[in-house]
Amino acid sequence: MGRMIELTASDNRKLSAYRADPAGKPRGGLVVIQEIFGVNSHMKSVADGFAADGYLAIAPALFDRVQSNVDLGYTPEDIGKGREIRAKVTNDMAMKDVEAAVKEASAAGKVGIVGYCWGGFITWLAAAKLTGLAAAVPYYGGGILDNAELEPRVALMGHFGERDAHIPVQGVKQLAERHRKHQIFIYAADHGFNCDQRGSYDAAAAKQARARTLEFFRQHVG
Repeated sequence: MGRMIELTASDNRKLSAYRADPAGKPRGGLVVIQEIFGVNSHMKSVADGFAADGYLAIAPALFDRVQSNVDLGYTPEDIGKGREIRAKVTNDMAMKDVEAAVKEASAAGKVGIVGYCWGGFITWLAAAKLTGLAAAVPYYGGGILDNAELEPRVALMGHFGERDAHIPVQGVKQLAERHRKHQIFIYAADHGFNCDQRGSYDAAAAKQARARTLEFFRQHVG
């Protein structure tokens, strides 16, 4: 359904992105932010899914400034490699590249952002720091709890797993208490529950979170 395109960030750096177009007129645009595994087959399928629901979906390759064409699986070796690359990507780099993706997606109308794992954290930052967004949905973003003082500028819905060893559920509850005007959901699931290529995949939690996410984007994006 999708194809690779090239984006240009505000500092003139080029990056690739996966673009998935809906069959008809877009309801709006969605920026889909990767895990630490690059814009791999799973992230492309997520973007394809949102396109099938009527949105222009843009998944920027946020690792391109460090290493291009990153497409990892979910083995311990892949996890190690993904963490190694992620450590070299500064938040400022990521914001510039997300901004370029938001600009691309805005051709379809209002723009929402959704991200998973590291992408969930980047989504949280984008919601607080970038303009041009109408809504944000971070999934189990490591780093969010350490930046809980940030105030999202747009409507936000967060999804977390209560069995996530990386993101203590008590901290998630405190986050929800701190940001009462936003929606924070906790599922009986582990980290990465949305990814059907990971052992931690939880079909029920993934289905419920996606339904809530779609309803949220229908309300705020189109």
